[in-house]
Amino acid sequence: MTKAELVNKIMQKTDLGKKDAAVVVQTILDSIIESLQDGEKVELRGFGSFKIRVRGPRKGRNPKTGESVDVPAKKIPYFKPGKELRDLINS
Repeated sequence: MTKAELVNKIMQKTDLGKKDAAVVVQTILDSIIESLQDGEKVELRGFGSFKIRVRGPRKGRNPKTGESVDVPAKKIPYFKPGKELRDLINS
């Protein structure tokens, strides 16, 4: 499902126009992103949670030359589905 399809789904289920539904979707996504940038965990009961994981520095390899390369540490967003979502998908 794309963002546009999600906007259309919200339009169908509510009496919001396309612009208002798009604002709702974008506001939700922006709020999740801001919370993750601030280092907070985002939990949506029954759906799942988003949090940041830190990958430590490591040695990588340039596939073209085979030369060893230092890969710096980085933060990765991580989604863990909730029990209800897992149960719905697996049933």
